[in-house]
Amino acid sequence: MQFDAQDHVTGAPGRARWATVPELVRHAAERYGAREAVVEGRTRVTYAGLGERVERAAAACLARGVRRGDRVAVWAPNTLDWIVSALGAVTAGAVLVPLNTRFKGAEAAQVLARSRARLLFVTGTFLGTSYVASLRRATSEGPGDGPLPGLPHLADVVVLSDDAAPATFLTWKDFLAAGEEVSGETVRARAAEIQDRDPSDIVYTSGTTGRPKGAVITHAQTLRAYDIWADLAGLREGDRYLIVNPFFHTFGYKAGIIACLTRGATMVPQPVFNVDTVLANIAAERISVLPGPPTLHQSLLDHPARGAHDLTALRLVVTGAAVVPLRLVERLRSELHIATVLTAYGLSEASGIVSMCRRDDAPDTVAATSGRAIPGTEVRVDAAPGAPGEVLVRGFNVMRGYFEDPDATAAALTPDGWLRTGDVGVLDAAGNLRITDRIKDMFIVGGFNAYPAEIERVLGLHPGIADVAVVGVPDPRLGEVGRAYVVRRPRTSLTGDDVIAWARREMANYKVPREVEFVPELPRNASGKVLKGELRGRAGR
Repeated sequence: MQFDAQDHVTGAPGRARWATVPELVRHAAERYGAREAVVEGRTRVTYAGLGERVERAAAACLARGVRRGDRVAVWAPNTLDWIVSALGAVTAGAVLVPLNTRFKGAEAAQVLARSRARLLFVTGTFLGTSYVASLRRATSEGPGDGPLPGLPHLADVVVLSDDAAPATFLTWKDFLAAGEEVSGETVRARAAEIQDRDPSDIVYTSGTTGRPKGAVITHAQTLRAYDIWADLAGLREGDRYLIVNPFFHTFGYKAGIIACLTRGATMVPQPVFNVDTVLANIAAERISVLPGPPTLHQSLLDHPARGAHDLTALRLVVTGAAVVPLRLVERLRSELHIATVLTAYGLSEASGIVSMCRRDDAPDTVAATSGRAIPGTEVRVDAAPGAPGEVLVRGFNVMRGYFEDPDATAAALTPDGWLRTGDVGVLDAAGNLRITDRIKDMFIVGGFNAYPAEIERVLGLHPGIADVAVVGVPDPRLGEVGRAYVVRRPRTSLTGDDVIAWARREMANYKVPREVEFVPELPRNASGKVLKGELRGRAGR
């Protein structure tokens, strides 16, 4: 079954209204000049001020020898400095390589080496870890004579904010000072050289299994996709957007920073997800837009101090996952009176967005599906109508390929342009896509295919279950069976037998978990994905 998106989205019929990211930044600075662009604690930066900061950072990149097409990495949490350094590098013609803040030094070094990054912006200490120290330990040996011997291509490392820097690194202040001799005309001339077909970023896959691969996305793809995203979501000038999704992830960078730039919304970056901080920010900053994973919104609704905070400004929530309980959608609308709750589906290899609900969709459509293909794309499921199969995507949003990895590119892209997503899904008669699982997560019970996300969706309806993940474990009789890891709701005394008995009433027997383990929380990566590999490892012990 296959669906094309034919509906029209203003400003995105064939290409975005801006050719490149630097052009978008300049447009936003001119159009929304006096409006707040970024709020970080007591620091408040207007769009005009943001444009000036980005130009200074771009000038410093040029002063340090960054050329068009060079890769520039950022390894830091959600901050104003991340926004400025990243947009500054891209304005200088560089290709942005965001690094996962949960990486260890060796993991970061691997991506830096494989991308051959020329410049790195890095935070000093985050969550009690010195990123500088961990990176230096991981790269202490090698042939290079630059700031990190194990990374010969890396010419400069800049420590963001006011953190101290080793002798071979640059401080943020010194880095910016180096660009003072570079004129604004020179920066704008470099920005004008950039073409819409040039790569704007390389987003490395999360690496929950296998080694991360870098999806190459162009300026045109990024801008068209998130102009569409902003239109479908209804993002508008004056919105105040709390960006909890990490900037290293497409959901944070593109559905956050880029989308806000397209509409003149105010960005309020939050470095770490903490529900108390989220509540305080929503109330203090009159936050109107709060995208994030379902767990974020669930914890918000269940927080005992929720009633002490003014959340009335919230009007738009966008979430996405294989499992979004209908109860969650209904509670967001009824208890918080949020007018628009949407779900979406995407992956790095497709610019982060494939399908999305529309604002007039019914609650059960929003909860049960990830909406329809966005304009300019096709979605296909390799299966009979209504049956689960691998989801394939074709359109403007599909990556050019994996960076310097032709074998992985050939495995992911068909000769006629279809991207194999590795996700299992079902298309309904209206073209709504329901993601049922990752191909690798499926397990077989006595010859029947069992999809964990489908089982999790049903278990999530149990009034005593706050969160749940299911994995397949070996069984001598059936080959494999399900094991459920369950987070109880507060003040419940749910037992494993209760869960299994309830499941037997609600689903086919082969889908019913044979084992239940209660946990305080599920292990997740920084993007909010459950680490199924870690759970399978626990089950094997």
